[in-house]
Amino acid sequence: MIWSFPAKEDLKIIHDYIAKDSKVYAKKVVERIVETTEKLNEFPKIGRMVPEIDSHNVRELLIYSYRIIYEIAQNRIEILTIVHSKRDFSSGILK
Repeated sequence: MIWSFPAKEDLKIIHDYIAKDSKVYAKKVVERIVETTEKLNEFPKIGRMVPEIDSHNVRELLIYSYRIIYEIAQNRIEILTIVHSKRDFSSGILK
């Protein structure tokens, strides 16, 4: 599994935002997100197709109020981005 640079940045932003109130909870949230993505190695199609993208290979997992967007390729799974569920995803985040 590969984490794209934007996805790594998203994870850091999530951590830093939550850490303003609780460093402990920020760490737990990030750990839970990472643990959830590790399941993709064995079960890559557990996520649903992303409604805004017409591709069977671009999928998402929902955790807390975040959408973990990932792509299934021939020999890899790439985490593309992590988006808060209230954020307008149609604005071209994956361009």
